[in-house]
Amino acid sequence: MTTDQAESERAEPQEADRPAVGIRAGAARLLVLAAVFACAACGLVYELALVALGSYLIGNAVTQASIVLSVMVFAMGVGSLAAKPLQRHAVIAFAAVEGALALLGGLSVLGLYAAYSWLGVYVPVLVVVAFTVGVLIGAEIPLLMTLLQRIRRQDAGSAVADMFAADYVGALVGGLAFPFLLLPFFGQIKGALLVGACNAVAGMAVVLWLFRGQVRRALRAALWAGMAVVLAVLAGTYALADRFEVSARQALYRDPIALAERTPYQEIVITRALRLSGRSDMRLFLNGDLQFSSVDEYRYHEALVHPVLAGARGRVLILGGGDGLALREVLRYRDVRRVTLVELDPAMIRLARTYRELAELNGRAFDDPRVQVVNADAFTWLRRLPPSRQGAFDAVVVDFPDPDDVPTAKLYSLEFYGLLQRALAPGGRVVVQSGSPFFAPRSFWSIEKTIRASGMATVPYHVDVPSFGDWGYVLAAPGRTAPALRLDPSVQGLRFLDEQVLRAAAVFAKDLRRTDVEVNTLVRPKLIDYHRQEWQDL
Repeated sequence: MTTDQAESERAEPQEADRPAVGIRAGAARLLVLAAVFACAACGLVYELALVALGSYLIGNAVTQASIVLSVMVFAMGVGSLAAKPLQRHAVIAFAAVEGALALLGGLSVLGLYAAYSWLGVYVPVLVVVAFTVGVLIGAEIPLLMTLLQRIRRQDAGSAVADMFAADYVGALVGGLAFPFLLLPFFGQIKGALLVGACNAVAGMAVVLWLFRGQVRRALRAALWAGMAVVLAVLAGTYALADRFEVSARQALYRDPIALAERTPYQEIVITRALRLSGRSDMRLFLNGDLQFSSVDEYRYHEALVHPVLAGARGRVLILGGGDGLALREVLRYRDVRRVTLVELDPAMIRLARTYRELAELNGRAFDDPRVQVVNADAFTWLRRLPPSRQGAFDAVVVDFPDPDDVPTAKLYSLEFYGLLQRALAPGGRVVVQSGSPFFAPRSFWSIEKTIRASGMATVPYHVDVPSFGDWGYVLAAPGRTAPALRLDPSVQGLRFLDEQVLRAAAVFAKDLRRTDVEVNTLVRPKLIDYHRQEWQDL
């Protein structure tokens, strides 16, 4: 064989390797690269879906992302190695890998949700699912590289460049599609099922059609039938997804669910039940965490609001509290001239205005002309507070959910309390809901220490709220003089709070006092660790 003949043999694939369809090699390469693009987009969506589900169900987005990404990246390496012996049968192997990935990835969110709802386990199942999906994703690139080289051989550097260009662009599209298209319009379960179907079509169909001449007829028919089964399973599951989600969600709650809504920020659930005493009990949950029970919420909100309003209160700022119950207590005072309520989720405000039972419970507080609602992140809103509004508020009520992840932990940070002081008028006061000093003492005292570290004098206190247990607050004011823990004599109609209760509220038993805590900051969010350690022991 001459040198020119040898070069010709290396430059062109053998007849058995060529695509069976009558298209040019350039078009065939584009189709394979399109499959790379689609597979990369689907793979990234699977990763993001697993991270998002864990954040919704158990909080702590940083931990969830770390588990999923580290396990999947490791598994992708394992998958790449496992694909080496499969390269001689690349068409069949790739079709099988894509079918398995489409099925497992498409059903991953549903399966994890079921494990969490009915079996009470999540992280071990998450690790298994993430590892398996990662192995399948890792096997894709070596097999696709083999198929690409069968169409037209090229040097390794150019082939890798083409493959990874398509792969990275696909990842970009998948990463943007997940939060802006799939989640808002389809939700997590249906979104993952749709991506699984796309994965099956883009992976299996393109390759089986393009390289059909390299697969025996019987085996090719079996692979097409397998793809049809995968699509049928995903389609049937899609049709039943809404009923499944209702059943799985109900398994997480003791009482019947009256309303469930997934927003871009959180999952809102309202349950209702009739107790043996005859009292109706409506409960609000955000991302699975109880926010109030209508049976005893007045205890929580009276203790939160009225001590801070015992001083100046003409202009009041409420951060959080989108249910309107703290707002109801603020509006008891006729000399309150203006209330600004900053709430991140507009859906929560809408429910507080329009959901009949909730609107009745908050006394239709949002209809009061003194109320201004701002839908914004409180941290960002305080940072951007114009000079004309700095020092504009006599009292601030901070009513955020517990700090179980980074977005909420920053609202309990040293930096946040520094920003908060800029909004206070001279002589202004702040109150912060601070969790349970009994169930989560390190979290509670870390919040109190962080407020003190920001330059405010503090008065911690706690009351009994049966739905929550022992619950605590921190009253604070800038400077070195602690604000007085008292009630204004003019306030009328309180069902729980009086001066005697407040005096007792300032006393903490010896076993509730903790000093072994650190300040919570943006770069060292210690509260997340404290919260996770303390509440997981219950």
